[in-house]
Formats: sequence, structure tokens, C-alpha cells
Amino acid sequence: MDALDRALKEGGFGAYVAFGTSGDANILYLTRFSTTDPILYIRKPGERGLIVVSQMECERAAKEATTAVISRADAGFFDVAKEESNPWRVLARVIGRQVEGPLLVPPHLPYALGSELAREREVAIDGGVLARMREVKKAQEIRCIRDVQHVCDIAMDRALRMIRKAKVRKGLLFQGAIPLTSSFVRSAIHQVFVQNGCIPSDTIVACGEETAMPHRRGDGQLREGEPIVIDFFPRHEKTGYFSDMTRTVCRGEAPPEIAEMFGAVRDAQDLAARLIRPGVSGAGVYQAVVDFFRDAGYESGSRGFIHSLGHGVGLEVHERPGLGPSGEELRENSVVTNEPGLYYPGTGGVRLENTGVVKRGGFSSFTRFERELVL
Repeated sequence: MDALDRALKEGGFGAYVAFGTSGDANILYLTRFSTTDPILYIRKPGERGLIVVSQMECERAAKEATTAVISRADAGFFDVAKEESNPWRVLARVIGRQVEGPLLVPPHLPYALGSELAREREVAIDGGVLARMREVKKAQEIRCIRDVQHVCDIAMDRALRMIRKAKVRKGLLFQGAIPLTSSFVRSAIHQVFVQNGCIPSDTIVACGEETAMPHRRGDGQLREGEPIVIDFFPRHEKTGYFSDMTRTVCRGEAPPEIAEMFGAVRDAQDLAARLIRPGVSGAGVYQAVVDFFRDAGYESGSRGFIHSLGHGVGLEVHERPGLGPSGEELRENSVVTNEPGLYYPGTGGVRLENTGVVKRGGFSSFTRFERELVL
């Protein structure tokens, strides 16, 4: 019995019901079926779950999904549609044919569907049961994330080799006669991802003062002697799992302020890695890093260390658990990032990010890539 089944039985629910595409991490987690068309998921207490799909998807779903599969026709969809013009009412009635009693639904169930269901029965919103289930990863999930991180290492190596081999002219970086820009490096990174079955999104290649803004994607030509933050979080196209990685580098001698910040961030990351383990709160690890930065002369809040220490990674790039001011207790086999950073307008920013799994012996990093500032 898993946590969702327990919640259904203890709450007296007839079923857990969700509706959406596999772009919804919960749908993908529950079904392992990838689809761009919305599907209906129903799980009754003590059962493995059922999905209702179009006739054209039945055969594929039967081979790929971890649930039972029936077609819309077999679920009575077309019979009900002859009597109802409102598609959400049709869907609610189809659910009614499958399930009796109260329903447990995800917070992001379409409001129109939720309203139709609530007209005739009790509907309760899942307060986090499924999120807590997804937080602790199975061995196969950990392998999937580790595989994506391997691709991240390849992509980071490609990016840093480009920066390292670039020619410098009047403080600007060139690849041959072509200016080496954020977009140029970003494209090379994306090429690695696509060649290895991963989908990129919002990759950051920021230089100079741009690095003081943690999520600034970066524009223009890269420059010598300034920090360059490279951050990416690709999703594997087949499995749906993410990894997340950041490095900060400088082509040529780094400004003293950046070099000092880099040393502090690297030491903070090492400190967090020693502290992360099952039973420790994410808030406690975060506070230890805040205290470390304070002792090193760096503030936290609106300047300096301005974000959380890390977050869970899985079928979403940001999921439970959190390593921030309200971070909960860490659990064994959760996958999290360890990403301290410092940011000062007018000076720049430094961030280092590793992804790894929480084990009894501590934080086991999937990220093995070097942490060197000067290229």
C-alpha cells in the first residue's frame, strides 16, 4: 500500500481522479504514459489505476502505461455526449460511471471539471500526498536523473572548451573571426542536449554584470576577465526527468572580488554537502550556509545570498523537498540540488550547482564536473 492508496482508504474516497497530458508531472508519474492529448486517470483504493484514452492511443497505451487502459468509447464517453453538450459535464458523467463516492483530486484539476464534479458529490483537494510520494525516488528514477546529469557534464565541457579556446581581442572573446556570444555558446549546449535525447529550456549563459541577476539568460559577446555563469536544466525527452547544473568561470584572471566570492561559494557548497542527509531539515542546512556567508562577510536576503540553497529535482525541475527558510525534513533517496550563490550589482555573481541524492551517508553528488573559476 502506497501513500496515495492509504490516503484514499483513510479518507473514505471512491477514487483519486486527474485529467491532463503527460506535461503534468503527476500524470506522467502515475501512468508513465507520454501523450500530448489529455487523458483521464482514475485510481480506486486497492487498485493500480486506470486511464481513459482515445481509440487511436489504446494499443500504444496498453504497451507503455503502468495502468489499466480503456477507450473513451468503452468508458461511455460518446453515449453521454449524445445527451450533453458541455464537454466538462460529459467528462464528469463519465467519471460518475466509473466511480462512486467522494473524490480526491489534484490542486490543478481544471476548474470547469471540478465544478461539474462538485455538483453531485464531495470533492477534496490533495494537500500534498502525491508530491510527497514523488519526493522519494525509486532506483530507476535515480538512474534516469543520473543519466541526464551525464549529458549535462558533456554539455558543460563543450561550453567551457569553447570559452577556453576563444581568441581574445581588446578584451572580447572570438571563435575565429566570429564573436563568441552568449547565444553562440547556448546553441552549442543545446546541440549536445538534442543529440543526447534531451530538451533544453531557458539555458543561462550570462557574463559580467548580468551575472548579478540569477536568472538573466545572457546576451551579447562574452568578455575576458569577467564572470560567466552557465546554468542549464534539460529534460530527457523519453523519461521526462530533469537534472540541474551551474558553473561560474572566467576567461583569464578574475577580478579579486569575484575570486573571493567564488572561494566562499565553493566552501559553502562543500559545507552543505557535508550537512545534507536524511532527517536533517532543509531549513537547517540553508541556515548553516547563511551563517557561513555572514562569517565570511557576505549578507543574505536582498543582496549576497538571495535565493534558497536548493530544491528537489525529478519530473519537474523544481519540486519537493526545499532547502530554504521553510525547508522540510530531508528524506532518504530524495534528489536535490546544492546551489549556493552570491550576487552584487556592479560586481557580478557567482553560483555553483550540483545535483545529487540524499543518502544515509550524506549527499551523493551526480555532478562530478570540476569547479574551477579561471580558464
